[in-house]
Amino acid sequence: MIDHAVPLSTNPFDDDKLREECGVYGIFGTADASAHCALGLHALQHRGQEAAGITTFDGSEFITKRVLGHVADNFTSQDVIDSLQGNAAIGHVRYSTTGETVLRNCQPLFAEFASGGFAVAHNGNLTNAEHLKKSLIRKGSIFQSTSDTEVIIHLIAMSHFRTLLDRLVDGLRQIEGAYSLVALSREGMIGVRDPLGVRPLVIGKLDKSYILCSETCALDIIGADYVRDVEAGEMVVITEDGMHSLKPFPEQPARPCIFEHVYFARPDSYMDGLSVYEVRKRIGAELARENAVDADLVIPVPDSGTPAAIGYAQESGIPFELGIIRNHYVGRTFIEPSDQIRHFGVKLKHNANRWHVKGKRIILVDDSIVRGTTSLKIVNMMREAGATEVHMRIASPPTAHSCFYGVDTPSRANLLAANMNVDAMCNHIGADSLSFLSIDGLYHAVNQKEGRNNSCPAHCDACFTGDYPTFLTDQSDKEGKQDGQLKTIASSR
Repeated sequence: MIDHAVPLSTNPFDDDKLREECGVYGIFGTADASAHCALGLHALQHRGQEAAGITTFDGSEFITKRVLGHVADNFTSQDVIDSLQGNAAIGHVRYSTTGETVLRNCQPLFAEFASGGFAVAHNGNLTNAEHLKKSLIRKGSIFQSTSDTEVIIHLIAMSHFRTLLDRLVDGLRQIEGAYSLVALSREGMIGVRDPLGVRPLVIGKLDKSYILCSETCALDIIGADYVRDVEAGEMVVITEDGMHSLKPFPEQPARPCIFEHVYFARPDSYMDGLSVYEVRKRIGAELARENAVDADLVIPVPDSGTPAAIGYAQESGIPFELGIIRNHYVGRTFIEPSDQIRHFGVKLKHNANRWHVKGKRIILVDDSIVRGTTSLKIVNMMREAGATEVHMRIASPPTAHSCFYGVDTPSRANLLAANMNVDAMCNHIGADSLSFLSIDGLYHAVNQKEGRNNSCPAHCDACFTGDYPTFLTDQSDKEGKQDGQLKTIASSR
C-alpha cells in the first residue's frame, strides 16, 4: 500500500526525490584553511542541507564550529572564519541518513585520544553500525551521538594497535557499508574511501596545499586543480612531507554509486573520470532511443531533469522548451496549509509556462520517481495548463529497492516501483504514457558499452536491481533473516 498522506513540503531539498547523503571537504597547508573549507562546503551544499561544520587545527589546538542550517547562513561572517584558526581544516554538510537532526550528531566529530586530538567527517552509511555499537557499549564505550560515524571513533579508541593510522585501519576493517572519510590529526590530514568505492572522494591541489572533497565542483570554487579520484580502498595521508598512498584493504572490484550520475552529483562535477553533465545528456539520448513517442515539445522537470531532457530533445529532434518554471526562492519554512489549499503546494516550487504548453503534446523528462507524489502533481499541472497529451520519461530505471549506503530512501512500502508495474504507475500519476530508462541504457551512458555485467557490475545499482554489494548486518538483524531483498555478495568480503 502506498502512503498518500505525504505532508506538503516547502523545503527546496525535500521534493519527492531520493535525498542526498552528505558532503566532505578537507584542506591542508594553507593559512586560509577555514575560508577555503567554507567555500568548498558551499559548493557541496546540494549534498546536505540540514547541518554544517568545520574543524581546524592551529598547531596546538583543534577548533570546531558545528551548526544546524546552511553554510551561507553560518560560515560567511569574518568573525566566524577568524575564530577557526589554523592551516588545516576539514568540514561536513549533512543530511541525516542515520541519527536525528540535532547538534550532537553534526560533524566533524572530535575525540581526544592518548595520541592526541582526532576529528572525522563521513559521507556514507555503515550497514553494521548498530551491531558494532551494541558490542562496544558492552565493552564500556559511552556514545555521545546517534550518528553511525561515532562508531568509527570508538573502534579506534578500543584498538590495541600502537599508531593512529594502524588503529584507524583496524577500526575500518571491522565495518561494513559505504564511506568516504576525511580526518584531521596533529600529524596531518587523512582521506579514506571504502573498499568498493561506493561514495566519491577526490584529490585536488591549490599551490602547495592538498584538498580532499566529495566532488570536483568544490575544487573549482577556489580555483584548485583536480589531481585524481581517491581509489576504492585507498587511504591517503597528507603531512608537511606531502601525500602518501596506502592500500590497507583486500583489493576487490570497485562499485561506485551509479545514482551519483543520475541525480546526486552537481552537473558541473567530474565523477569516475566522466563529466556528470555529459553523462546526463547521454542518459537522455539513450532514453529517446529506447522510448520514443510522437510529441511537440520536450520539457524537463527542473532542475534535475534538465540535462537528460536536452539529450532527449537532441536525439529525438523534438524541440526543447522550459515548460515548467521553478521558484528558486522558496524558503525553508512557509505556511502550514489547510487541507483545502494543500493541493496548491507544488506551485510553491513549480509553475506551468502555459503559453508554451497549451495545445501541445509534451514529453516530461525527470530523473526518477520515488513515491510518485510530485509526478502526479506535475502531470496534472500540465493538463491544467492545456497540454493535450502528457508523456512521462524517466532518466533511470524504476527505483524499487531501498538504499542502505548513505541515501535516505523511503521504505519499500513507500516506493512506487516496488508496489506497481509501469502501467499501474502510469495510471497512478495520470500520464498518457510512462517509460523508464533500462539498466543497460544507464550503463551505456556511463561508457559501459556492453551494458550491465550481471556477474560483475561496474557500479552499485542496488536501488534499481536489489543487488547489494555488501552484507547488511543491521538490516538483517531487524528482519531476522537475509531475504531476497537483502542478499549479499560473497565476493565483497
